[in-house]
Amino acid sequence: MCSCTILALEGCIMKLPHRRQFLHLAASAATLPAVSSMAWAQTYPTRPVRIIVGFPPGTPPDIISRLFAQWLSDRLGQTFVVENRPGAAGNIATEAVVKAPADGYTLLQVNSGHAWNEALFDRLNFKFLRDIAPVASIYRQTGVMEVHPSFPAKTVPEFIAYAKANPGKINMASAGNAGATHIYGELFKMLAGVDMVHVPYRGQPFALTALFAEEAHVLFDSLSTSIEHIRAGKLRALGVTVAQRVEILPDIPTVGDFVPGYE
Repeated sequence: MCSCTILALEGCIMKLPHRRQFLHLAASAATLPAVSSMAWAQTYPTRPVRIIVGFPPGTPPDIISRLFAQWLSDRLGQTFVVENRPGAAGNIATEAVVKAPADGYTLLQVNSGHAWNEALFDRLNFKFLRDIAPVASIYRQTGVMEVHPSFPAKTVPEFIAYAKANPGKINMASAGNAGATHIYGELFKMLAGVDMVHVPYRGQPFALTALFAEEAHVLFDSLSTSIEHIRAGKLRALGVTVAQRVEILPDIPTVGDFVPGYE
């Protein structure tokens, strides 16, 4: 499992009709000199473009979107502006894009949560596949199951054994209801057969802070956010959430090594 937030493909979505032009521009920008990029920009875009992000500043989707926006701005000679519209597992941001003019000047940063939002929320004012057109996948992100260094378990099997011996006593932090950090934690609970209490926070930074403060005991986080804390010994990685070990943490096994089907 990979994502923005821990565990799936991230992408960038835009409203029609300029999807084809945008794809052509983005591809051309990677190889053409600045003068050629400016020539393309005379056709599209001719004014600033918004990238709507459904997560708070400082989270992986926000950081990646800002890097992508700067990359596009440098190559296309037009400003790409990131706007944060956090809340409701990305649905607030999605609705803002759906309601925007269909002129190609409003993009939506998408994460894995958009794949299941329609199944989890009864009253959405949009149909994702109908109202939003995909443009490109911009990055893939690995997740990690992590605990505070003081937590008794040092491995996934030890964690499962501890959780089964202490049902309902482990707080599982997440960046909010129905987000990736929540869903992949719930998947672990189901497949491992453990009972943990879900504690949603208002974004990934708050969930991470709760883990540092030992208010929460476990977090299924994005590796890009946690890697430096893991290296510094401030967090303990139990397993990565993808199918194979990752190069930057070669000694850390996958969660799926111990929980069949978790990948």
